[in-house]
Amino acid sequence: MSKTIALTTALRLNMTHVQDPAADHSARYQAALDMAEYADQHQFSIVNCEEHHVARNGWLPSPLMMAAAVAGRTKKININITALLITLYDPVRLAEDIAVLDNLSNGRFNFVAGLGYRPEEYHAVGRDWEKRGQLMDECLDVLIKAWGPKPFEYKGEMIDVTPKPMTKPHPFFFVGGMSVAAARRAARFGLPFYPPMHLPEVEKVYLDEMKKQGKQGMVYYPRQGSTMTLIHENPDQAWQQFTPYILNETAEYSSWKREGVPRPSENTTYFEIVTPGECIANIRAGRHTLVFNPLVGGLPLEEGWRTLHLFVEKVLPAL
Repeated sequence: MSKTIALTTALRLNMTHVQDPAADHSARYQAALDMAEYADQHQFSIVNCEEHHVARNGWLPSPLMMAAAVAGRTKKININITALLITLYDPVRLAEDIAVLDNLSNGRFNFVAGLGYRPEEYHAVGRDWEKRGQLMDECLDVLIKAWGPKPFEYKGEMIDVTPKPMTKPHPFFFVGGMSVAAARRAARFGLPFYPPMHLPEVEKVYLDEMKKQGKQGMVYYPRQGSTMTLIHENPDQAWQQFTPYILNETAEYSSWKREGVPRPSENTTYFEIVTPGECIANIRAGRHTLVFNPLVGGLPLEEGWRTLHLFVEKVLPAL
């Protein structure tokens, strides 16, 4: 009898392109939706979106719109935003948008609530970087109340946000962060906690705070770091061809580093290019998660499709 392998497969759509603000992105967005539909048809687990603003390479700034478009093209796959920068939104409007998306997706949408690490993003949407912790608390409070069954007081008046989400008591989401303050915030709201890597001391703060409230906490972080996989018959050739596109993404992310502001994936993100046989061997050896980034940094669309087709046609049948 063959052994059943539990494998999580994620399609990452962060929409990075070449370092040119005037570059044409239309074909890549159409391809992203086609790839999401293809992933859904071949039992992928998750489509993952992200949020960044005023990036030179067009890093996805509108993940809720992308998630809604993906929901319209798919039937089964989960749709995730890691992370949704909730401090940059009007909280009532955000509650409405997420409730609609939850209904559109039939409950397949979830997210990590983040506050970001770039002052430029706050400036771009008229938010105060120095008040980001306060903005986070206020938004979380409004979201939970807005998705509840009763009207609530907002800025001195009673409002009732509609429609309500189909997911009860509300769409599933984590509070993200790397700090003790983030851990305590997640516990204070009684929500699951998502550090982007294993941070034992921070996780302990969260679990201890939840225990004080008589609640069972939940912590999740990517166990294998942020590894992005591309599949190619000739990895050496692929590295020569793909490196400029991978660097387009990694160089942009590196340029955002700010003294005193911790960031996820600072030293844990890397790319691998493997053959179908190597991918199969990795999975059989215990690899439980594969994250595909087929549109990384302006990678030609035909090469992005190649990596998905190789996985579906060469790797999955062998498992």
